[in-house]
Amino acid sequence: MSFLDLEDKRFLIFGVANRKSVAWKIAQTLEEEGAEVIFSVRSEARKDSLDKLLDERPCYVCDVEYPEQIVGLANALEQDGVKPLSGFVHSIAFANYSEGFLPFHQTQREDFLQATAISAFSLVDMARNLKPLLTEDASVVSIGISSQVMAENYGYMSPIKASLDSCSRFLAKSFSADTRIRFNTVNAGPLKTSASAGIPGYLESYLYAEKMTLRKQALDTQEVANTAVFLLSARSSGVNAQGIVVNAGMDLNYFDKELIQLAMRPEQ
Repeated sequence: MSFLDLEDKRFLIFGVANRKSVAWKIAQTLEEEGAEVIFSVRSEARKDSLDKLLDERPCYVCDVEYPEQIVGLANALEQDGVKPLSGFVHSIAFANYSEGFLPFHQTQREDFLQATAISAFSLVDMARNLKPLLTEDASVVSIGISSQVMAENYGYMSPIKASLDSCSRFLAKSFSADTRIRFNTVNAGPLKTSASAGIPGYLESYLYAEKMTLRKQALDTQEVANTAVFLLSARSSGVNAQGIVVNAGMDLNYFDKELIQLAMRPEQ
């Protein structure tokens, strides 16, 4: 038996976009450990684009912006006998940057509320509707960010990711009244994903973050997936209502001598 003891457990994964996605790496690792993985994607077009990657694995369409679709997903899983679930993964984020990255005080109310509904409150909708399908000791993992960075090119997503982190903790408290279901977030440093590639200036931020790490090596998506899979397993049963930072020490390495030299004497 594997240390993680995930064989024959069943998990639902939200948020696979392509093979570079954190969600896909989590799914692969779960399957390597003998678990069964069910997928949920936001549209039929996305499902079609993932046809070869998913290779006939069960996949449901659910746009989490619309609560009725989350209700419909729960009903469809129930009808198809896709239960019990040993947990699920929330790896979803969306923000409307059609007008570019504006100063935070210029954020439009409708854009902020839409991004919050999709990227944070959807976790609450999922938990409420999927609760009857979860085992009594299931684990729910969300993918967040490693610190509430004030990066201009991340737009208004930092406070929304903070909301996701908070929603996860309060769900842990709420569910503790009658279950042992756990809620945690994996708060990752900058990753090389397709989603991040669309952020202006992200490459420079990614390379800077690499210099900030203690090991001077960028974070790998698999490292984030490994932490998520551990949290999904019963081996992490003592971890609840936490945000686990996975960033190779980046957020504590402000006074690295190389960084100080580059900042104060860049000509040398």
